[in-house]
Amino acid sequence: MALSDDYHKEECIQGVIYNMFPSAPFEHATVNGNIYGELYAQLKHSLCSVFMENADLHFDEQSKDYVVPDIMIVCNTKAFKKGTKKYYGIPKFIVETLSPSTAKKDRTVKKDLYAKKGVSEYWIVDYKSKSVEVHYLKNGTYELVNVLMLQDDSEEDDYNAKEVLELREFPGVKLVLEDIFHHVDLV
Repeated sequence: MALSDDYHKEECIQGVIYNMFPSAPFEHATVNGNIYGELYAQLKHSLCSVFMENADLHFDEQSKDYVVPDIMIVCNTKAFKKGTKKYYGIPKFIVETLSPSTAKKDRTVKKDLYAKKGVSEYWIVDYKSKSVEVHYLKNGTYELVNVLMLQDDSEEDDYNAKEVLELREFPGVKLVLEDIFHHVDLV
């Protein structure tokens, strides 16, 4: 059975096509939903919009490259090509949630692409280790500024479930570490 064009998801980076089928695991979708929900609630009355796995990111109209970030925040909604799910521009914030089939690409090829194109803040989230890596763009490359691994046992010395991560480009927009991984262990 062939996939319909509407369902088929892929990315093209430096001319290489990456098939994004099969879909990511439940935990991946849960983490993305948690992050999206928190960001949407905090940005819904702003000029910026948050998208989850549903917009093709084309950095410019000349390039053939496009990616589908797990989460991205865009503030120039006029950069969407009408009648398509294509965005032409530079998001200020992107999250990639690791999956077994995408982890290497998210940590290398996509990370390098996002830095080259000027995405200010890039988070890598791993639902298996319940960790978040925060990268800030500095002089054209990413600098790792924080790594947090959820420790939600309040009896432990390194308990950090209530740790707050604030987005650099969006002062006042915050995510609580335990909220990012809420319900990941349901399955």
